This record gives sequence, structure tokens and C-alpha cells, in this order.
Amino acid sequence: MQSGPRSAGGLGIRKGRVVALESLKGASAETPRLATGIGELDHLLGGGLVPGSAILVGGEPGIGKSTLLLQVAALLARQGKSVVYFTGEEATAQIRLRAKRLALEDAPAGIAAETNLADILTTLSSSTPPDLVIVDSIQTLWTEAIESAPGTVSQVRASTQGLIHFAKQTNSAIIIVGHVTKDGQIAGPKVVEHIVDTVLYFEGDTGRHYRVMRAVKNRFGPVDEIGVFEMGERGLVEVSNPSELFLGNREGSSPGSAVFAGIEGTRPVLVDVQALVAPSSLGTPRRAVVG
Repeated sequence: MQSGPRSAGGLGIRKGRVVALESLKGASAETPRLATGIGELDHLLGGGLVPGSAILVGGEPGIGKSTLLLQVAALLARQGKSVVYFTGEEATAQIRLRAKRLALEDAPAGIAAETNLADILTTLSSSTPPDLVIVDSIQTLWTEAIESAPGTVSQVRASTQGLIHFAKQTNSAIIIVGHVTKDGQIAGPKVVEHIVDTVLYFEGDTGRHYRVMRAVKNRFGPVDEIGVFEMGERGLVEVSNPSELFLGNREGSSPGSAVFAGIEGTRPVLVDVQALVAPSSLGTPRRAVVG
């Protein structure tokens, strides 16, 4: 008995539909923006969150990722936007304690401790799609369609694709937190960085107050932009003038000191460079750099 004709070039899948082709000409609407209320973050994103976009935020543990995103969730919720925060690493009680410490407990944002991707997507689809969804972190999510442990390459890829598919369908912006390995790269498959719209890296020393967030990919704005923050009792506070921070304690008459004018993205930054030379008994003198 002869089987029916195979479709899609003999791949054995259903017959596809004809996709309408469009011309390069024509007017396109300007990309809408959703201001977060944090100037440095909006500067990094190119003016604010783009509805339907997926943003990956990476950084070392304790650098301030969860703190900053909780601040973003609270600020947008206070503006009347619908925000949902899913945590896979902390209990909701821990999120409430952090919100109380940051004086954000009055913000009408929804929080939940969940790691099952199907339950997350079902919850988001049960009512009007929110304006912003935060998932902390992607390494804790898992789906029953993949037979492997959470955090593996296949689980991280499938979970990210599921969240992005929801974002594009509903026009909800999604922020995904990703852990960083010892090499400073986002843990998990590199494909996660390829399929999201924006990648932001948190840099800095957890023992110091200042943090730098860098945009290494942005489909809706410039790349290589930086945002400077200071960690305080009320969370991360933006530093609008980094040059003043870098030159605040500089003495003009100090020998071996020079000011270097550099460019980070579209922002000029003045940095104080200090040099100290001491005699060395070694055959090859050693050069050491700090900072």
C-alpha cells in the first residue's frame, strides 16, 4: 500500500502555509518605550523597555541583579503597569523582606515562587498579559518536555524559547536573570544570548559599593553603553555623573597622576590614572595594575 505524499520537501511534517512577503519600502512605527524610572537603566536600554522584547541580565552572585529588578518591578507597578516577578531561587517571604528593606512593599506587583515553565506560562495566560515579566533565574526553570535536570543546556534553551514566544505573542516585556560562570560568561548555552533582544552584564566587586552595568547587545538601541550604580541601604542608586565619582578625591598637585578622557558608548568618562615607580632588584621589572 502506497502512503500519501510527504509534504514540506519530504520531511514528513505538515504542509506549511504561504507566507506573505513585504517590501523594504514603507513607513514603520517608532518603537514604543516603557520607562523604568531608573535613568541609568533606561539609558542602557536606549530609552526604556520595548514591549515584546526579551532582556537577559547577567552578573556574579550578590552583585545586585535581584535588587535592581525588584526596584524596577516596584517602580513600574507604582506607575500603574502590571508586573509579575517569578523567583526560582528564593521564597516569596524573602522577596517581601527585601522589598520591606528597600521601602517597596506598597508597590502592587505580583510575586510567585515557581520553576515549572508550563505553570508560569499558564499563570501569565490566565488573565490580561502583564506589561513586564521578571524571571529569576533562567537556570532554575524546567519543562516536562525535556528529560534533563534544570540548568542543563536543553532545559535552559527550551525555557528561554518558551518565554520569548510568550513575549512576542502578547507584547509583554520579559527580563531574564542568568548566572555567570567563573569565566564571566552567562552560564548555560551561548544560544540564550543569541535569541534574546538585549544582553546586560553587571560588573563590579561585591566588596565595594559601586556597580557598572554594560550593554553588550541591544536590538533596539546602541551597544557598549554603561550605567553606573551605587549600592546603598535602599538598593541601587544611579550615578548620573561617573566622572565626578572617579575624580572626586583627586588632588591636582599629586605627581604621577593624570586624567584620561575615554568614551564608553556615547558617554565621555574622565578617569584618574595614577602611576607609582619604585626601584626593582629583578632582571625584568614587574608592572602591576589595580582597578
